[in-house]
Amino acid sequence: MTDLKSVDNRPGSALLYLREDELRRGIELLFFGYRDFLSDSDAELATMNLGRAHHRALHFIGRKPELAVNDLLQILKITKQSLGRVLKDLLARGLIDQQPGRRDRRQRLLRLTPAGEALHAQLLTRQRARIARAFREAGPEAVAGFRKVLAGLIAEDERPRVLAMIGAGN
Repeated sequence: MTDLKSVDNRPGSALLYLREDELRRGIELLFFGYRDFLSDSDAELATMNLGRAHHRALHFIGRKPELAVNDLLQILKITKQSLGRVLKDLLARGLIDQQPGRRDRRQRLLRLTPAGEALHAQLLTRQRARIARAFREAGPEAVAGFRKVLAGLIAEDERPRVLAMIGAGN
């Protein structure tokens, strides 16, 4: 197993991190990390003919029960039509439930059903284990830097809203 603390400990790397080869390396690490971070979940979802869009919807609905469809659209940044297909699949499989809003009956509020909660917990458990292992291997300073880098990837106009939503402040 590679010691994550040594990934960037090559001589001079601290001074050269904005060179083209270092930027490319960062992009590739992000691609491979993202691929493997989602691999367990992708495999589980594939057995149910569900994909990453379903996973993202389950995650955010599970994180905030009674999430409005419009809020989910804003979080996922996908079209109404795409979200409609995802929600239709999740409803048909009994993984989510939708109810009208209390004040505005036109509003649709989403929540996970017990089956949806079980699937969400199963997917989250695998991801939590993978990220906990990586965080342990990297150490607290690297984790803080990683979070700063990820926050820096979020569009500037979206960053305050996203950081507030996830409880990361500014």
